[in-house]
Amino acid sequence: MEIRDAAARDAEAMAAIVNREIRESTATWTTEERSPADMEAWIAERRAQGYPALVAEAGGRVVGYAGCGPFRSFPGYRLTAEHSVYVSPEAQGLGAGRALMAAVEAAARARGLHALVGGVGSENTASLAFHRALGFTEAGRLPEVGRKFDRWLTLILMHKLLV
Repeated sequence: MEIRDAAARDAEAMAAIVNREIRESTATWTTEERSPADMEAWIAERRAQGYPALVAEAGGRVVGYAGCGPFRSFPGYRLTAEHSVYVSPEAQGLGAGRALMAAVEAAARARGLHALVGGVGSENTASLAFHRALGFTEAGRLPEVGRKFDRWLTLILMHKLLV
């Protein structure tokens, strides 16, 4: 498996990965699918702001992607980033997520960031376990702040210091 910078040519595969999650799960709380152009813009925005946008490639196929960006817009939060990581179902459990997150953390440290935050739905027990295994701890729980599939969702903020 290779972890590398995402490129425009990866946008279609990245959109396919996240769109499955949008349609079928509460891993992301949007209902609006992403186009390849949306993913190209996501890559460009991360790069322009100095944040990583990465893909995991196996057998010549993009099987996951990850990155981070601003946690909040105020200057006091400039050393904290929020990350996201998505892995295709067939590659889950094979180390793609771990490899992507190791690369995101390395890039965040190189940028001088102090902390990473991930927002994970309370129903997403696999993602919560994944984050705990990577050294993230629960820093907050926001009951019923999201809604998808006609039900209320609870957000758990996972936090890791990079020092």
